[in-house]
Amino acid sequence: MRTGGRRRHLACAAGALYLLLATPPARAWLEATMSGHMLVQIPVLAALGFVACRLLPERTQDTLLEWAGGVVPCVLLATFASSYWMLPRALDDALASAAVEAAKFVSLPVLVGLPLALAWHRLGTIGRGFVWTNFFSMLAVLGWLYIAAPVRVCNSYLVDQQESAGWLMVQLAVLMFLGWLGSLFVGGKGGAAASAQMSQQGGSAADTDAARE
Repeated sequence: MRTGGRRRHLACAAGALYLLLATPPARAWLEATMSGHMLVQIPVLAALGFVACRLLPERTQDTLLEWAGGVVPCVLLATFASSYWMLPRALDDALASAAVEAAKFVSLPVLVGLPLALAWHRLGTIGRGFVWTNFFSMLAVLGWLYIAAPVRVCNSYLVDQQESAGWLMVQLAVLMFLGWLGSLFVGGKGGAAASAQMSQQGGSAADTDAARE
């Protein structure tokens, strides 16, 4: 009962946030700057799709993953769809066309967040590392391009907004990479400590059995 109630609350919260993001004031506020558009609105829409998928029953997730063709197609779909919405042309089209804006609000949760959530629990350490490093590198490279470009690459935003977004992307990529790298070391130390403790307990139990004999 508690798990079902918690899932309902999370589903309601995710739905409310999605509807809030779709309102004209929220869209106007976030899309007024390149940083808000690329680094807030787009990631949050993808994250809502991820959360919504994880709230589905495990059997439903397994069925969807099988229907999608497995882990690799899901990861590739999420990678290509997210890469498209990082392009300056995509941002311009979303601001100029209501149809493209609607496609953004549908495709990011469905084509990025959902397939990534389906594949995530099946990916091992290497697979998740591939996803993370691909994201970090893409974010850093695009950020550097926005900084180094002498002209506007996105017609809807000024050069100073473009440069500001680029610096934020590079800094975010570095911070996230360091955080991910630190989690690997912490996780590795935790696993090693747990293994050592289990080995010590096993050795103590063996010594006790030998003493009894």
